[in-house]
Amino acid sequence: MGSERGRAGDWAEIRIVLLEPGERAPALPEDTARVPLEARVHGFLERDARVGEAAAVTTLLGRSAAGRLLRILPAAGHSFGRPVPELLPIGNELRDRLRAGDGADA
Repeated sequence: MGSERGRAGDWAEIRIVLLEPGERAPALPEDTARVPLEARVHGFLERDARVGEAAAVTTLLGRSAAGRLLRILPAAGHSFGRPVPELLPIGNELRDRLRAGDGADA
């Protein structure tokens, strides 16, 4: 078990096993089929828990989820890579066209 302890109300991340390896679709590649399908859910701890223990969280949308506590105050670790310069102005260009009526038939 982990030594880091979360208190009720702390922002946390839990791991939920959705499907065990034997429950997964038979058409999956072998290396994928060998591992469980899991989800990671962020929310506020409903009760005190230590990392590695069973825990429940309430998400920002008010849903409750239960699983194993992974982290207290998890950092966002995702990235979509570097921006593509050619794509950056598209949103503003489209808004300008719509305001001018140029894209009404598109």
